[in-house]
Amino acid sequence: MTKSELIAYLAEENPHLYQRDVERIVTTIFDEIATALARGDRVELRGFGAFSIKQRNARIGRNPRTGASVNVAAKRVPYFKTGKQLREKLNS
Repeated sequence: MTKSELIAYLAEENPHLYQRDVERIVTTIFDEIATALARGDRVELRGFGAFSIKQRNARIGRNPRTGASVNVAAKRVPYFKTGKQLREKLNS
């Protein structure tokens, strides 16, 4: 499901809301999650899962085309861990 499909579905399920309002709500939620992760905070949605940041250390990688060694800088990457209810729903 894409973001636009999610917005269309939520607008259809909530006919009392305008689609532009649903779009604003979804965009705001995603923006706030991204902002919290950028600050280094953990975002937990009970029953769904938790978003957090993991640190990847600097390393030496290889260019797959030439085989030359390349320095890869340290970076932070987003990480998602599913919640118990979501795992149970997927595996039932």
